[in-house]
Amino acid sequence: MKNQRCATGNRRFVWVGICTSLLFSTQLEAAGRSFQVRFTADVHSSPFSGRVYVIFSQRRQQPRQGPNWFTPESFIARDVTDVQPGAVVEFSSDAPQDAMLAYPRPLAEMRLAGFRAQAVVRFNPHDRNIGTGAGNGFSSVVVLPPDTDDGKPIRLEVDQLVPERPFRETKWSKLLRVESKLLSKFHQRSVSLQAAVMLPASYYEQPDRRYPTLFTIPGFGGTHHAGSRNAPIGENNRDGVEFIRVLLDPSCPLGHHVFANSANNGPVGDALVTELIPAFDGRFRSIAKPGARFLTGHSSGGWSSLWLQVTYPQHFGGTWSTAPDPVDFRDFQRINLYRAQENMYTDPQGGRRPLARVRGQVRLLYQGFAEMEWVLGHGGQLHSFEAVFSPRGEDGKPMLVWDRKTGRVDTRVAETWRKYDIRLILEQNWARLAPQLSGKIHVHMGELDTFYLEGATRLLKQSMAKLNSDAVVEMYPGKDHGSVMTAQLRNRMRREMVDAFLSRFPNGGVE
Repeated sequence: MKNQRCATGNRRFVWVGICTSLLFSTQLEAAGRSFQVRFTADVHSSPFSGRVYVIFSQRRQQPRQGPNWFTPESFIARDVTDVQPGAVVEFSSDAPQDAMLAYPRPLAEMRLAGFRAQAVVRFNPHDRNIGTGAGNGFSSVVVLPPDTDDGKPIRLEVDQLVPERPFRETKWSKLLRVESKLLSKFHQRSVSLQAAVMLPASYYEQPDRRYPTLFTIPGFGGTHHAGSRNAPIGENNRDGVEFIRVLLDPSCPLGHHVFANSANNGPVGDALVTELIPAFDGRFRSIAKPGARFLTGHSSGGWSSLWLQVTYPQHFGGTWSTAPDPVDFRDFQRINLYRAQENMYTDPQGGRRPLARVRGQVRLLYQGFAEMEWVLGHGGQLHSFEAVFSPRGEDGKPMLVWDRKTGRVDTRVAETWRKYDIRLILEQNWARLAPQLSGKIHVHMGELDTFYLEGATRLLKQSMAKLNSDAVVEMYPGKDHGSVMTAQLRNRMRREMVDAFLSRFPNGGVE
């Protein structure tokens, strides 16, 4: 999260130091320990402005690969401006409080003896990942000695770059990459959409055959790379129906764009429908008709697939969305964003709001997770919602829907989110949408969702019932975010997709 408007004063954020235009490095003092970071001209030959990190770990050989959501470790960060390669700056805890952040506690309170330390410089602002983001710089790992007060700094030299991750094409998996004119114009730089195309077993044996397509959208953190396969997906469907499967990449600099047009991420949905899908149809032997295009996805991908079906109802033949992110903002992980005086960190009784649970035990709190993401910067899950749903502020960044210090919801910003409230959109436009969505909506949710997403889906179920919709919205007792996806449910979803396809193409699409 780059936006700094609400950061100062947070009791768990530590800001020390001051940036200069000529010096770069981070000297941080804690119980006699300090750190210096610099980058070499070999990895970045020009002045750098952006965020720098020192990440600590006892669990990972490469601390830069963290943090883990459920077991985050300590790290520190600061923003710098126009720093030169090779330059070193030292700053201490009594410097002006406007440049450094720390998680989960002030550096002076961190006991780091025996921890591994690694520096990261976020050279590439267009990758949501930090320590593993292509083009970002990192140092070798240093094991920290026992705490000492001798004042000698730990020096970390950033002299390596994270390489680009190439897609591994095989006979059965092909990379589809399409430069988007719409997104490139919006962002004023070259922007592409990409996907993995997984071919069915008969694709090469029956060169005259065309196939229905299943578009799959991963959840937060997922990419098209998971679609690289050495063999086709085994299918034993009714009447021998096989699908071309397309695993879309939903990543963007600000997180997961969920394929929704937005003020911050640009016209991503339009780019998918008018640019990537036509390019796909032109390259592969798909049945280029709406009735042969199906959607599915889990978590953020579950929200995305439902959003695409509702937003482009005549372009797709049905969605099977599982454990979607909040589909009703009156229950945004148990928070009513439209209610006055609502708070993301505490409930009306003053209790701390949970964000995630595992086997009934709270594992994450909303405030702690939000603070971790703030230190990490842009690209995190929570701020990703604001990047999609919020207008762009005067500073050019997504407007914040809650104050990062107090947790108070800004209902003025929340009101602007209504145009992304799927339940509300369906209710307000049902007369028009009902015939276009007949038989196309299928949503599956565990009643004990890990991230408290079941409440919003339950409200959607109630709304669809009041509208006499044929939408399938099912809740599964005892199932959480992951366990809802059973083999039985997967097989059922596939059967229903096949049945929907054959109802429109009784001959299997053969011309």
